[in-house]
Amino acid sequence: MNTEYYKPDYYRNREDSWISFDERVLSEARDKNIPLFERLKFLSITASNLDEFFMIRVASLKDMVHAGYTKKDIAGMTAQEQIDLILKRVHDMVNVQYSTYERSLVPLLKQNGLEIIATHEELSEAQKEYVDRYFDENVYPVLTPMAMDSSRPFPLIRNKTLNIGALISKKGSEEEPQFATVQVPSVLTRIVEIPSGKDGMRSVIHLEQVIERNIGKLFLNYDVVCAHPYRIMRNADLTIEEDEAADLLKEIQKQLKKRQWGEVIRLEVEEGMEKPLLKILKKEFDIKNDAIFLINGPLDLTFLMKIYGMEGFEKLKEKKYIPQPVPALMHTEDIFEAIRKQDILLHHPYMTFDPVVNFVKQAAKDPDVLAIKQTLYRVSGNSPIIAALAQAAENGKQVSVLVELKARFDEENNIVWAKMLEKAGCHVIYGLLGLKTHSKITLVVRREADGIRRYVHLGTGNYNDSTAKLYTDCGLLTCAEPIGEDATAVFNMLSGYSEPKNWNKLSLAPLWLRDRFAELIQRETEHARNGEEAHIIAKMNSLCDRDIIALLYEASAAGVKIELIVRGICCLKTGIPGISENITVHSIVGNFLEHARIFYFRNNGMEEYYMGSADWMPRNLDKRVEILFPVEDEKLKTELEHILQIQLEDNVKSHILQPDGSYVKVNRRGKKRLCAQEYFCQEAVERAKLPKEPGKDRVFIPEESLTE
Repeated sequence: MNTEYYKPDYYRNREDSWISFDERVLSEARDKNIPLFERLKFLSITASNLDEFFMIRVASLKDMVHAGYTKKDIAGMTAQEQIDLILKRVHDMVNVQYSTYERSLVPLLKQNGLEIIATHEELSEAQKEYVDRYFDENVYPVLTPMAMDSSRPFPLIRNKTLNIGALISKKGSEEEPQFATVQVPSVLTRIVEIPSGKDGMRSVIHLEQVIERNIGKLFLNYDVVCAHPYRIMRNADLTIEEDEAADLLKEIQKQLKKRQWGEVIRLEVEEGMEKPLLKILKKEFDIKNDAIFLINGPLDLTFLMKIYGMEGFEKLKEKKYIPQPVPALMHTEDIFEAIRKQDILLHHPYMTFDPVVNFVKQAAKDPDVLAIKQTLYRVSGNSPIIAALAQAAENGKQVSVLVELKARFDEENNIVWAKMLEKAGCHVIYGLLGLKTHSKITLVVRREADGIRRYVHLGTGNYNDSTAKLYTDCGLLTCAEPIGEDATAVFNMLSGYSEPKNWNKLSLAPLWLRDRFAELIQRETEHARNGEEAHIIAKMNSLCDRDIIALLYEASAAGVKIELIVRGICCLKTGIPGISENITVHSIVGNFLEHARIFYFRNNGMEEYYMGSADWMPRNLDKRVEILFPVEDEKLKTELEHILQIQLEDNVKSHILQPDGSYVKVNRRGKKRLCAQEYFCQEAVERAKLPKEPGKDRVFIPEESLTE
């Protein structure tokens, strides 16, 4: 590899790129062509994204600074330089968030019959009376006011909770006011609907405003000098010494509790908070000015999801899409019979996730099924797959489940499932030491007339029936023997046996997936150098692996056409003369979260398609168990080509990366409107109507049906 491709100038800082991604989500909240309540949802998502970003990424950088870690990232930045850049950019972004909320969304909501009352001072007399009664009956009994004085230290303020800080002084006393705080209870709704008093109008107020108005009732012998909401974000990155953790389950449970008192990374306060009150918070949380955010509006915009969920405003939302049947499974009750006939490609959420659930359910009940093995990374709160696995074990089948306890923010959920599965008689594995198991694979071993047959599901997304309605993912159902053999080897490796000498079709990280991707990219480079047409299309969530990017630069310089569809982080730069002029990067941000990983290599006309669980990131290639699998059925390869082509032609939700690092929407002038996600929804609906005949499960949607 030519070291010329490793220059820091050729790479964008990962965190800087992530902020650009959240700005693309924010641009959806600002898009006047999108239904109003959908814009609320996108604004809420930007806030939720920022919370996790601070708790994990910014916290990790702070840890590096504390540890004196001075190594620079691929863009040549130290941890402190990255923090400085992040805080500057996020302050700018938060200003745009709140100007979008205050100047655009709130007035539009009022025009459409929903009034959000910003402060309790704006209430009418009748509304004040209602709010006070609501406080006395519903809120007061739940609150726990806490004061700080010589005998009571500053209380523990929990991560992400909304609180009201106050300065209070004893009635008739001239002593300096003391600090008090009360947590806004998350068990009560943040949005309180109150009588409007205006025809055709509904009115809501925030719970913190209801509490603030009545805060004097919590401190009866005191005068409340001032009261303002505030919120903190703590370091929530788990540090687990697996080598020293005798029981990973107990160690993670212990670490989860520590999230509540990790270092404070960000402090949000209401703009206009009195300086003495802010000074106390700043001192107690040991936080610098650049990590304090003065908010002109309600703290924690994730409350907008509650507004989105209000009934009566359906005309201001996108019509809910119902996932459609899978054509190959529409006319059969027996999923194993269907898989024996052909490999089956699944495309969620356009096609329903039910076949994946039914695959496990049918296996659990089928007397001929001997064993079920599955990896679980994130599952839903009431998972039908978990229930089916438990039933299978109770039916006497061999059930092995790898539950990834280290799936970030799903640790508690997964601990509960792991214990339940063990009780049902499943063999539960907690993964490999030092590695997260991120691969999505299910193996069903079945006794049939001609011997043992293995059925396999491989996917790009989690076994989560809830997020499968929101995330775009792909899956493959197959009983191809080479993949069945590899699937058995995967589970043997995960449960503790050594890996086999040979693999047939699957490529695994961290074993040799990195090498496999390198080999595929370098093969295209060689084809280009030999004067042959060379082409790579790669769709993923994030691209930040320096070695992979360097290989892409080398391929581009050799003349390989490279089209990337990267939803989130992209550390690659386009348009570098002689380096990346043959590379384009598309980012689709739409109603569904783009989550699939699909890879295409032209291979001198012998085209190859792959899908998998891994992005092109160091953590996926080096620190996780990931699986890449080929799609070899010609009909399914045509289908993947179609999916990638429609995404590349999207001119509604697609943003194109520019050489200066900015992203711009496609210029649609003179082009027919094409929104990939809408296209696939309509295509799935049309396919579900077709009779089952050979060659009749491909549909091309007439362009005019998708035009404005």
